[in-house]
Amino acid sequence: MTTYAYYPGCSLDGTSKEYNESSRVVCKAIGLELQEVTDWNCCGGSSAHMVNPWLGLALPARNLRQIESMGVDRCTVPCSACYERLRDAQHALKDEKTNRRMADEVGIKVAGKVKVEHLLDTLTQPEQLEKVKSLMKKPLAGLKVVCYYGCLITRPPEIVAFDDVENPRRMDDLLTMLGAEVIPWPFKTECCGAVLAIGRTEVVLAAGHRLLTMAKQVGADAIVAACPLCQSNIDAREGEIKGKYDDDFKMPVYFFTELMGLAFGLS
Repeated sequence: MTTYAYYPGCSLDGTSKEYNESSRVVCKAIGLELQEVTDWNCCGGSSAHMVNPWLGLALPARNLRQIESMGVDRCTVPCSACYERLRDAQHALKDEKTNRRMADEVGIKVAGKVKVEHLLDTLTQPEQLEKVKSLMKKPLAGLKVVCYYGCLITRPPEIVAFDDVENPRRMDDLLTMLGAEVIPWPFKTECCGAVLAIGRTEVVLAAGHRLLTMAKQVGADAIVAACPLCQSNIDAREGEIKGKYDDDFKMPVYFFTELMGLAFGLS
């Protein structure tokens, strides 16, 4: 069994519990042991680095130190925002002056030797895809989906280095393997509005309406996401979008791990 450090982040500990539960169950079925990062803290999300860049760096840096102290060489992260913040911190701390300042002022020394992966990346490695094939019991035949990666999982490309920045394929190929019909669409990496849901809700509702409209136009039965905020901003706000735009989509937004579990025949 392969061991990964597992950083769930705040969303998976709260509003996206189904992502957390399905991720753990699917990884266990495949043979991946997830060891939750000891005493992890919030990554800072979209707010900390906008308000205080040094704090925005220190928060993920502390998590990186915690991961390194576990004695593992890989960490998998389901949340795209958490993933981006951890990778960004690793990138910033490659600078010796920044790393030294972090050690002197905050007491956090990061070696930078742990590989941080998005969970979608972890589960679509060739060796894992072979296991996915062998575990399939209930193929998703007849289900038409569009894959929604969101804007953070592939950007900035020089830091996250995940798939293709404009046209990622990892989730498309995974769901095709699971038996679903993956429909091409132009909004794979569009922004959902992110934390503007709090201060500028109308922006998020407009973004969600565009995404749902296009998904419906191309004939999708569902949207499949890999980011807690993307999923929440579309799925949980469909009622508000209906009220504002008078469009009733009835479009479910699943996490890719939920559909993996269903294809595996899990409850």
